[in-house]
Amino acid sequence: MTRVTVGTGKSYDVLIGRGLLQDTGKFIRTAVNRCTAAVITDDRVDTLYGDCVCDSLKSAGFRVLRYVFPHGEASKSLSTYADILAFLAQNQVTRSDILIALGGGVTGDLTGFCAASYLRGIRFVQIPTTFLAAVDSSVGGKTGVNLEAGKNLVGAFWQPSLVLCDCDTFATLSPEIFADGAAETIKYGVIADRNLFASLQEDGFTSKLTDTVTRCVQIKSQIVSRDEFDTGERQLLNFGHTVGHAIEKQSQFSISHGHAVAIGMTVVSRAAEAQGLCAGCAAPLEALLKQSGLPTVSPYGLSCLLSGMASDKKRSGNTIQLVVPAELGRCVLRPMPLEQLRDFLSDGFLEKGG
Repeated sequence: MTRVTVGTGKSYDVLIGRGLLQDTGKFIRTAVNRCTAAVITDDRVDTLYGDCVCDSLKSAGFRVLRYVFPHGEASKSLSTYADILAFLAQNQVTRSDILIALGGGVTGDLTGFCAASYLRGIRFVQIPTTFLAAVDSSVGGKTGVNLEAGKNLVGAFWQPSLVLCDCDTFATLSPEIFADGAAETIKYGVIADRNLFASLQEDGFTSKLTDTVTRCVQIKSQIVSRDEFDTGERQLLNFGHTVGHAIEKQSQFSISHGHAVAIGMTVVSRAAEAQGLCAGCAAPLEALLKQSGLPTVSPYGLSCLLSGMASDKKRSGNTIQLVVPAELGRCVLRPMPLEQLRDFLSDGFLEKGG
């Protein structure tokens, strides 16, 4: 097991290894005293891991509650959020108690937002069960839900008390869902670590899985520790997300987050190369994404996506902070007025219809 400490205003540990779930209660006891633990999970993850986690918590002396919601992006909503808050209140969960997010990114973001706002803030633990949540969304304290207008438009920064990542849970993921995590992992290589990118090219993702997760968490921890509230450097973590979120929205979330981000990274890299801002990025990125089972061509034309990009949460006034590669292993923030966005991105779209 490896341990990465995230040095935000409230520091916490990320524990990464295999076979950790059965000792969930023991690990959480190192971070909090015995109390009521409300496990929030979706119906798929509950079937796989709910009993194991709840039994371990009970054995460690916690009073355990469980709330299960339907899986999928549609549940990352104000409606589900309100239902969970009502459940917590009805079961008299107090500020000395704790929420536990057991699942992927939807569960983590939703549970974290409930923790940030219920009784004006209670503690929570992240237990990511997807590759994507492990390398990205479970670390850093971004929480929230979607609105009809776009993703993650309502939320709060609220750091967990502990992140417990058991990489054995990835074995139950479909190839498509595993690939979502591969996209975010490749992102870390492009924005911050050329050696990680090269390792993924040579060895893939499964041979050194815990090492790969650890390296991604280290990169994110370093960035978040320097910019906890996303006012500067942390925005580099959004590489590919401006286009990706618009694709997700346009598809009514039938295209998953990782697959959409893969397209977004490729589009921006192609555009950057076409305009002389970088060289030697787009081709290796596209090759690695394809090798990982990810798409690189948008099913929608740029015109279809521009309104979704205008709703991006990274917009400030009439400007969006676009993350642009300078070389493999280094990206820069490029403020982009909305009226220039079409011209900049058009070179990244192989299909320019719609």
